[in-house]
Amino acid sequence: MQKSFIPKNAYRLVAGIAALVVGLGLTGCASSQNSTEGTPAATEVVLATHDSFAMSDELIAEFEQSSGLKLTLIKAGDAGELTNKLTLTKDAPIADAVFGIDNTFAGVAEEAGVLDGNLTAISFGDVCLNYDKAWFANKGLAAPTSIKQLTDAKYKGLTVLTNPTTSSPGLSFLAATVSVFGESGWKDYWRALKSNGVKIAGGWEDAYFTDFSGSSGKGNYPIVLSYSSSPAFEIRENGESGTASILDGCFRQTEFAGVLKNAKNPAGAKALVEFMLGSSFQSALPTSMYVYPIVEGTKLPDDWQKWATLTSTPVGQELDINRDRSNWLTAWSEIFG
Repeated sequence: MQKSFIPKNAYRLVAGIAALVVGLGLTGCASSQNSTEGTPAATEVVLATHDSFAMSDELIAEFEQSSGLKLTLIKAGDAGELTNKLTLTKDAPIADAVFGIDNTFAGVAEEAGVLDGNLTAISFGDVCLNYDKAWFANKGLAAPTSIKQLTDAKYKGLTVLTNPTTSSPGLSFLAATVSVFGESGWKDYWRALKSNGVKIAGGWEDAYFTDFSGSSGKGNYPIVLSYSSSPAFEIRENGESGTASILDGCFRQTEFAGVLKNAKNPAGAKALVEFMLGSSFQSALPTSMYVYPIVEGTKLPDDWQKWATLTSTPVGQELDINRDRSNWLTAWSEIFG
């Protein structure tokens, strides 16, 4: 929120008015030539993001040069944590703009009055299960092809998912299970997952880069909740991807940016959102954050055609997430304690 200030002649103005009331013979008060002063021009814009946000130094420099503003980034947890933090600080926001609220948490931000105007779609992707191809080949075990198979005994202790109360991929997958198994069956599915040794990580980065066996972390879980584009970033020396996506039960996630209500620099925030729709930022999204650019016609990396396949049958689009989110999360939390 902008700080209010008192023009330095205000005290003179008050004294002049008092003299006029008391003396009646005085015809004026202090000169009004200094009655207002201009507010200093903003020099910085602050962007709050989820922890997986990435923007190259070159892109930051491009924005700063075009806008004349210094860009400061604040990472505030996964999308759910980010949304909650913005809700709690809405009267004195931690930033001017936000990136990373998705279609599973957008209703929370809108109902809480966090935003100045509407959210703007910036990117999208399919939240899908991924698996480590080499792990399954070495074990002589066929990888699952459907989310329904994760409860099979032969996949016991092989899957890491993310907490839907804080993680947007986690909430996306929870919504997918509601869509696939229905209101009468999704809780039983999660109970079966728990009995089958599923691990729940706090966020996507921990699950993918630490717990998953098929990426840099070399963890103990060969099945992970991630994105259908993730295999494009696991190309091995032989030119093949080391991972693959399970394109059954995928939820299409859209990520948004917006101006925060009570921002110190709303004009700068608006300029930043507009920059995110520009060709430079849009074309960088696939390699920086594993997601598809929202602007049609944006060129994609060559290997995305083969390794970053979107599902042809996304699930969950019929759900009223904003209406049912709280009940889903309460029920899920009761299952996982």
